[in-house]
Amino acid sequence: MVFLALLALILGMMYGLFGLNIQPIDFLAEHTDYLLYVLMFLVGISVGMHHGLLEKIKEYHVKILMIPAGIIVGSFLGGVVCSFLTKTPVNVGTAIACGLGWYSLSGVSIGNLAGAAFGSIAFLSNLMREIFSFFTIPWIARHLNYYSCIAPAGATSEDTTLPMMIRYTNEETVVMSVLNGVICSAMVPVLISFCYSVL
Repeated sequence: MVFLALLALILGMMYGLFGLNIQPIDFLAEHTDYLLYVLMFLVGISVGMHHGLLEKIKEYHVKILMIPAGIIVGSFLGGVVCSFLTKTPVNVGTAIACGLGWYSLSGVSIGNLAGAAFGSIAFLSNLMREIFSFFTIPWIARHLNYYSCIAPAGATSEDTTLPMMIRYTNEETVVMSVLNGVICSAMVPVLISFCYSVL
């Protein structure tokens, strides 16, 4: 999946560089907002397919909010620090960091808000977060604790990085990972809009 995402990015860059005009692709490029709505609809379906999710939320109560809250705050603060290091506007830097690893949504959203250059940076930085999580989860499981494995995954902890959670952690952590992914995924569009518009 990571290689397909990179391939799609490279092909898109080549399409733009060579100034090609293929009608269906041009239509999609001009209507990215609608693609975003379709993507959110599909994520809603994915969340709805997790049977027993409401029961688990009732079982864990406030405990389920601690991990996503920590991930959101940590990502936000990381965005602030990186904004100063790279001399990027704080609203853009924090919006990129608050993509929480969801590269497809953050790339399109920030591209619409701040332009194609920042959209590309959002896509790549969140894609890198997902890639790095594949390498760090085994180490974190061995040297820290299972719950800490959820942090690098961010919003992807319910889907693409979930197999790593299943392999390197226990059943309770896997459940928390899915719940965290659902909460973080729901928060990403809100956080991006808030960071870009309010800061």
